[in-house]
Amino acid sequence: MAGKPENNRADEISAIACKRGFFFPTADIYGGKSGFFTYGHLGKLMKIKWENLWRNFFLKEENYYEIQGNNILPEKVFIASGHIENFNDPLAECKNCHFRFKADQLLEDSKPYTDGMSLGEMNSLIGKKKLKCPKCNGGLSEVKWFNMMFPVSIGFAGEKGYLSPETAQSAYLAFNQEFDATRKKLPLGLAIIDKAYRNEISPRQLFFRLREFTQAELQIFFDADEIDKLNPEKWEGIENLKLNVKLAEEKEAKEISCKELHKKFPKFYLYNAAKIQGFYLDILKIPKEKFRFRELSEEERAFYNKIHMDIELDLETLGGFKEVAGLHYRTDHDLKGHEKISGKNLEIFHNNKKLIPHVLELSFGVDRNIWAFLDIFYKKEKVDKEERAIFRFPMAMAPFEAAVFPLVNKDGLDKEAEKVYEMLKDSKIKVFYDDSGSIGRRYRRQDEVGTKFCITLDYDSMKQKDVTIRERDSMKQERVKISDLPKILREKIRA
Repeated sequence: MAGKPENNRADEISAIACKRGFFFPTADIYGGKSGFFTYGHLGKLMKIKWENLWRNFFLKEENYYEIQGNNILPEKVFIASGHIENFNDPLAECKNCHFRFKADQLLEDSKPYTDGMSLGEMNSLIGKKKLKCPKCNGGLSEVKWFNMMFPVSIGFAGEKGYLSPETAQSAYLAFNQEFDATRKKLPLGLAIIDKAYRNEISPRQLFFRLREFTQAELQIFFDADEIDKLNPEKWEGIENLKLNVKLAEEKEAKEISCKELHKKFPKFYLYNAAKIQGFYLDILKIPKEKFRFRELSEEERAFYNKIHMDIELDLETLGGFKEVAGLHYRTDHDLKGHEKISGKNLEIFHNNKKLIPHVLELSFGVDRNIWAFLDIFYKKEKVDKEERAIFRFPMAMAPFEAAVFPLVNKDGLDKEAEKVYEMLKDSKIKVFYDDSGSIGRRYRRQDEVGTKFCITLDYDSMKQKDVTIRERDSMKQERVKISDLPKILREKIRA
């Protein structure tokens, strides 16, 4: 298939993830179900860290707030948003084994350009290329549209609703109340971190195509007349910053300054693009060469997006750059749609005029970002003729910051180690305790889950009141006094 995963690497990461508690298939005792995963204790710690980093970074702006919407919304919401009519995937079915799958995936596997194709064009191309069922090589039925939303019945009378396929609609529904409650100022940013639901035909690529997943989205409502105006200090801060962008008309990505990009994109859009790049490179510590923006052409992007860039990371397990987030200029499509279907006037009064705000959307797939971390920071290396698997997570994303080991579980070493463990917990350091197996095996286990520092108490520790700190990447060790340990660890964590 196009972008064929490096299966060995993906299998290795998945095996570690399931074994150590990053994630596993939901309801595995019943055979699991494609597109559903449960976060284990390590994965949940990473997810919480990622979400908090996102909140702390993007909600610093004045008049930006996080809200909580609903996962179940009435049908009219999705008539207004266009999901009932347009939220469809092309479904193909085998005439022989009745296996169902996405027709565009089959076409992409044979490497044509499929974005924006009609059903007729897809059927024609499948016939021309003589494509068969990927499972049994049987003939295929004609492609038809399949709506990806999960319908639900609301209340005794069975009013029709849907599990929301995106978190964004809750922000649009709440905009007028929030605009009034926050003293009628624009721009107004409404952020939501929550679940979304899409009934994918044939989920694959692990965390990259789930039926239930988490989004972190920021909807920024603003006056359309202000999109090319920006606080001079903010513009000066990014004017010469280079973004790594693959423009729609170009074959390759290249670094282009915001000043140069302003010939094509508004300042407010570029300011938010610069923030996104800063989040990935400076906060998440993603290697620069692994990150890029990709502008979607008019044919590729959603009809309501005036400007659309995907944020992509280069992932070995998925064969190249894959989308993990997006920056979308949605114009006034959403509020106008809700105004039309609801019959409510959604205009506001701002800057001495009536208007319906436009929306800039920053949308992130949280689960996709977690898988990206596992992919990008997974390494295998030789140590003393043995191979160790290691996640070299940046400190801000490591599930545990430190682990504490007694050399042996006797002679009081275990009791002293437990005291050190409790002391570090009280110091707000995310720490794990392990007293099972040899020290070498314990080191390997912590390397395998990305723990940065391992702290060992040995017999000298009992006499000298000190411990050994072993650093994950270099494996160098140093001895420090137990009394100084919290302060030294905090300094190392912040470094």
